[in-house]
Amino acid sequence: MNLIRGFATTIKHVFEEPVTIQFPEEERPVRERFKGRHALKRYDNGLEKCIGCSLCAAACPADAIWVEAAENSDEARYSPGERYARTYEINMIRCIFCGYCEDACPTEAIVLEHEYRLSFNDRVDAVYTKDMLIDPVPPGGQDTPQVTEPGKFTRSIPEMKDPD
Repeated sequence: MNLIRGFATTIKHVFEEPVTIQFPEEERPVRERFKGRHALKRYDNGLEKCIGCSLCAAACPADAIWVEAAENSDEARYSPGERYARTYEINMIRCIFCGYCEDACPTEAIVLEHEYRLSFNDRVDAVYTKDMLIDPVPPGGQDTPQVTEPGKFTRSIPEMKDPD
């Protein structure tokens, strides 16, 4: 009896349409909450959101992120804060895609995007540098460091409202 039920189940599924997706030609959309490749974001005016605070590196349980901060100057401004990330590296071999770096960032500079096609030929290729992670400069944004007066920023950060 069990043999007949087993054959019946097999025969029933033989005539169904396959659910296989032919990957390179056809891609299935990822879910909204999927955490893929990292990206460093910019403000609308081209300034980097990353202020070099290293909170993402401190929150990373796999110790995959390394940040070296440097001071902004009056002549060259890379971010709206006092500091910026001179060096930002993520070792993608160590990364476990947990999203703690994204949660720890106070400026929402690091974001896990929906890109899932990651491949490396060797260990050196697996270390993503700041140049590989940062978004391109938006149209009308600054490609070179922005020069401003001390304490005066042209930034697209929402102003803090008085709680009263």
